[in-house]
Amino acid sequence: MAPDPNASGSGTVPPKDTKKKKDEKKEEDLSDEDLALKQQLELYVERVQDLDPGLQKVALESMRQEIRTSTSSMTSVPKPLKFLRPHYGTLKAYYETMQDSDLKKYLADILSVLALTMSAEGERESLKYRLLGSEGDIGSWGHEYVRNLAGEIAQEYAKRQSEEASIDDLMELVQQIVAFHMKHNAEPEAVDLLMEVEDLDLLIEHVDSTNFRRTCLYLTSSARYLPGPDDMLVLDIAYMIYLKFEEYPNALQIALFLDNMQYVKQVFTSCDDLLRKKQFCYILARHGITFELDDEMAADDDDREALQEIINNNRLSEGYLTLARDIEVMEPKSPEDIYKAHLLDGRASAGASVDSARQNLAATFVNAFVNAGFGQDKLMTVPSDNTSGSSSNWLFKNKEHGKTSAAASLSMILLWDVDAGLAQIDKYFHLSDSHIIAGALLGVGIVNCGIKNDCDPALALLGDYVDKEDPSIRIGAIMGLGIAYAGAQNEQIRNKLAPILNDAKAPLDVIAFTAISLGLVYVGSCNEEVAQAIIFALMDRSESELGEPLTRLLPLGLGLLYLGKQESVEATAEVSKTFNEKIRKYCDMTLLSCAYAGTGNVLKVQNLLGHCSQHLDKGESHQGPAVLGIAMVAMAEELGVEMAIRSLEHLLQYGEQNIRRAVPLALGLLCISNPKVNVMDTLSRLSHDTDSEVAMAAVISLGLIGAGTNNARIAGMLRNLSSYYYKDASLLFCVRIAQGLVHLGKGLLTLNPYHSERFLLSPTALAGLVTMLHACLDLKAIILTKYHYVLYFLVLAMQPRMLMTVDENLKPLSVPVRVGQAVDVVGQAGRPKTITGFQTHSTPVLLAAGDRAELATEKYIPLSPILEGFVILKENPEYREEH
Repeated sequence: MAPDPNASGSGTVPPKDTKKKKDEKKEEDLSDEDLALKQQLELYVERVQDLDPGLQKVALESMRQEIRTSTSSMTSVPKPLKFLRPHYGTLKAYYETMQDSDLKKYLADILSVLALTMSAEGERESLKYRLLGSEGDIGSWGHEYVRNLAGEIAQEYAKRQSEEASIDDLMELVQQIVAFHMKHNAEPEAVDLLMEVEDLDLLIEHVDSTNFRRTCLYLTSSARYLPGPDDMLVLDIAYMIYLKFEEYPNALQIALFLDNMQYVKQVFTSCDDLLRKKQFCYILARHGITFELDDEMAADDDDREALQEIINNNRLSEGYLTLARDIEVMEPKSPEDIYKAHLLDGRASAGASVDSARQNLAATFVNAFVNAGFGQDKLMTVPSDNTSGSSSNWLFKNKEHGKTSAAASLSMILLWDVDAGLAQIDKYFHLSDSHIIAGALLGVGIVNCGIKNDCDPALALLGDYVDKEDPSIRIGAIMGLGIAYAGAQNEQIRNKLAPILNDAKAPLDVIAFTAISLGLVYVGSCNEEVAQAIIFALMDRSESELGEPLTRLLPLGLGLLYLGKQESVEATAEVSKTFNEKIRKYCDMTLLSCAYAGTGNVLKVQNLLGHCSQHLDKGESHQGPAVLGIAMVAMAEELGVEMAIRSLEHLLQYGEQNIRRAVPLALGLLCISNPKVNVMDTLSRLSHDTDSEVAMAAVISLGLIGAGTNNARIAGMLRNLSSYYYKDASLLFCVRIAQGLVHLGKGLLTLNPYHSERFLLSPTALAGLVTMLHACLDLKAIILTKYHYVLYFLVLAMQPRMLMTVDENLKPLSVPVRVGQAVDVVGQAGRPKTITGFQTHSTPVLLAAGDRAELATEKYIPLSPILEGFVILKENPEYREEH
C-alpha cells in the first residue's frame, strides 16, 4: 500500500497545514444551505453503503431527488454533482460489490448521471451505467445528460460496428433519446444521433405536424455537407416526411433535386387538388425539364391539357411581359442607350462613329441581350414603309458570318413567344444568303428555348436542314435543335444528329456543334448510345484536328451527358484514358468537372486544384477546364463559393498563363448574376492585365457576374474600359458584350442556374453556361472569329428573376409582399424571421441574388412555400377584413 502522503517526514507539515486551512476556508465560503446540502449528501453516500436495504433505498431516493431538482446556471455544474464528485470512486467501488437488485439499478442510474462530470475522456461510463440501470425515463435527468449520452452512443456504436457486436440495447436507448429530443424542439440533435447510428428511418415515426418542417429543413441543409451516398439517403427521408404531411411542393423539390422521376410522379398521384397540381407544374417548368403527364397523374383530359401547357412553359412570355409593363420598361433600348458614350471623354466617342463590321456585330449582341423577350427593339423589329423593312438594313450592316448572329438576334428579342417569333423569322428563309438562313435556323431554336410544344415546330423546320451541303447552314440547324430541345432526350433528334458524328466527310466545326447539341439534348441522362457516338468521333480525329480550338467542344459534349451524375461517369472516364495524349487529360478534366458539377464535393475540388498547381509547358490545355471545374463543383453552396474564390485568388498569383486565362471565367461562374464586391474588384484589376486574353476573359466575366442586374458600378467600369480599349477592336468587342449582359433583359433576367432559394440547379441552364465558358477558354479562336454565335448558348440560362402571383384562374393578381435578404434559419430556436432588411412592394416584383419574398397579407395562402417565379394564391377562408 502506498504510504499516506500526509504521514511523511516533518518537511511536509507546512503544506498540510495550509491545505487544512484552505479546506476550512472553502467550508466557510459555502453558504449555510450549501453546507447543509453538502453534509446531507455525504450522509446519503454513507447510508447507501448501509447494510439495511430499507435505509439504502431511502438514501438513493433522496440523492436522486436532490440531483433532479437542482437547477444550475448555464456556466456552473449543479451543486449536488459538485459535492458528490469526491465520492464518485467510492460509490463505483461499492456498486461492484452489490448483489443484483432494484437498488443496484437505482445506484447505476445515479452513477450514470455523476459520470456526466466525472468520467475520464473516452471511458463512456455514463452510457455503461445507463445500460446497467433501470429502464426508466431518461429525460427527467435533464437535457445536458441526454446530449452527453447521445455523444457516447455514437462512439460506442462505431466501436461495436467495427467489432460486429450486437447493438440492440443501444437502439432501445436511441429510441428514447430521439423521442425526447423531438418533444423538446431539438430536432437537429435527434437527426445527428440517427445519422451516427445509421437509422434515419426512425425519424418518420417521431416527427409530427409541429416539428416536421424544421426537421426537414435541417435534413435538406445538411445533405449538402454529407458524403455520398448518405446525402441521398437523408433527402429520401425528408421526401418521405414531406409526403406524409402532404407538403407536396417541398417533396417535389426534393424529387427534382434527386432527379428521381418516379418520385415526381408519386407527388402528382398522391395529391388530388387540381390547383396544387398547377403549382407543381410551374415548379417543373421553372426547373426546365421535359415531363409528360399521364392518366394516373391527371385523370381528366381537359385538366391534363391545362397542366401540360404550364409545364410546357407556354405562359412564360405572357408573364414576363406583364412584369415588364408593371415595371414600365417596355420602351425598346438601342445599343447607344447602353454604351452611354456621352458620359466619356472626347477621344473615345470620336472613334466610335466609324461603322466597322466588328462594332456592328457587338451592337447586334447588345441589342439582342438588352431587349431579350420584349418583342420589340430599334434595330431588328422596326416596321417601315417599304416592304423590305429596315431590319434587313441592319442585317446587311454585318459581314458574312456576322449576318448569322444578326438574323438570330431577332429571335432573341422575340424570346419565348413561339408564334410571333416563327412568323417574323419566316421572311429570312426566302433569302438566298446562306449565313442569313443559318441565323434564321438558329433563331428557330432560340425562340423555342425552354418552351415545349406538342407539334414540335422546331424539329419540323430544322430537321431538313441538318444534312444540307453548306456547313454554316448545318451548324445553324444543329445548334438550333440543341437549344430548342435541351434536356428533352428526344429520340428523333438523336437519330438525326448521331450519324453526323461518324461521317468522315463532315467538317470539324459541324461535328463539334453536333456533339454539343447532343450533349444538351441528353444533358445528365448518361445515355450510352450518344456517349458511344461522341467517343468514336473523338477517336477518329487526326493529329492536326486535335490541335484545333473547336475540338475542345467534343469532350464537353460528352461531359454534359453526365452533368451532376457523379459516379456514373467512371466507365466513360476510363475509356477517355485511351485517347490521343493531346486530348486525354483535357477530356479527363472536362468529364470530372461536369460529373461533379453542383455537388460541392470537396475531394473533387482538391483533385482539380492539384492539376492546376502543376507548372507545365505551353502546349498543355487541360488546366483551363480544371479551373472551370473548381467553380462548377464548388458553386453548390455559399461556403464552397467563398472558399473557391479564395483558392482561385491563389491560382492567379502563382499559376501559369493558361490558368490565369481561365480564373476570371471561373469567378464569373461562381458569382453569376450576383455581383460580389470582392470578385468585382478582382475582375476589374484583371481587366487591365498585360495579357490580352486574361483581360478579355475578365471583361466577359464582369458581364456575367452583373448579368441582368443593371449594376451601376460594373456599368461604370465597363464604360471606362470602353474608352481605355478604344483602339483594340477585340477587347472593345468583349467590353460591348459585357455591357449587353449587365443590362440583360433591361435588368429583368438572370443567368443564375440555381433557383428555389438556391436549392435546385437547372441542368439545361448550367449546360448552356458551361458551353459558353468552355468556348471562352479560347476567345481569340472561337468567339472573336466566326463562331461568335456560341454566345447564344446563354439563352438556356436566361430566366426572369421575378415573383409573379396569380389567382386560381392563373390571371396576375397584385398583392403586397416583403422582399429582403434571405436569412439562414436552420436549427434556430423558435420561429426566427427568414428575411432581414425588407421592403414592401406589390407583385409582380424582381428578386435579386440572395433575396427572399414573403406575403405581407393574410388574405391569401400561397400554394408554394418558396415565393419565386409563378406562385398561385388561393383565398384564405379564415381571413376577416378589419374594419
